[in-house]
Amino acid sequence: MSNIPLTSVADFVAKTQTKKVLVIVAHPDDADFGSGATVAALVDAGVEVSYCVVTSGDAGGFEDDGQDVIAERREAEQRAAADVYGVGNIHYLRERDGFVVPSFELQKQLIRVMRTERADTIVTQHPEHSWTSFQRSHPDHMAVGKAVVQAVYPAVENPYAFPELRWDEGLEPYRVHQLLMMAAPDHLVNVAFEVTDYVDAKINALLEHASQHPDVPKMKEFVRNKLRQTYEDMGGIEEGAAETFQRVVVNSPETIAGF
Repeated sequence: MSNIPLTSVADFVAKTQTKKVLVIVAHPDDADFGSGATVAALVDAGVEVSYCVVTSGDAGGFEDDGQDVIAERREAEQRAAADVYGVGNIHYLRERDGFVVPSFELQKQLIRVMRTERADTIVTQHPEHSWTSFQRSHPDHMAVGKAVVQAVYPAVENPYAFPELRWDEGLEPYRVHQLLMMAAPDHLVNVAFEVTDYVDAKINALLEHASQHPDVPKMKEFVRNKLRQTYEDMGGIEEGAAETFQRVVVNSPETIAGF
């Protein structure tokens, strides 16, 4: 991966005409772990960012409080974490944690959110398994990634896909420009953002997910080391931080303009 040039988010935004981003993830804290520094940089560059969280993380507690209490707590934590960056809307789909599948019903829910937000760029989790890190490849993550990919083309731009969204809810089809998929298998990574100035924002957002961090110093060390190692893997020669993605162009801006 070291032949992939490090780039700033601001330069990427300018070159790709990115104006609005929708981040779609399986669990509260996935966006912050997987792309938090990038989200902070996007907001700093003037991009409007919103979130869609497919589950409320009801299987992610360390205390025996009951899943309803866990889910309520984790939704509140995600809102607080998003506020660290200045993220706007958060859509909670409230699927069952650990049981996500890329069903047609999930695709419909995602299309509803996509057509509501009408983001040119979708950031999501990768649908393919990474054999170098099982932790990247939680089944819910891959299921969300696959559902997003299937929703982005052709359904979100097809007026006859889930026509009730258009006729009953007034949600018109539109075309997505690009996907940025986090936790991509190493050989598919093709974008590396230099995010050194946004590490603290990422850490501060993750701290809002207090129910998930029984050992806060260990979490901080893990995140900083991961960002530093990624930067070095991308060819960074001084102290720095980076986050990586696979970028896929779905529709060119010219195609979108003619839609």
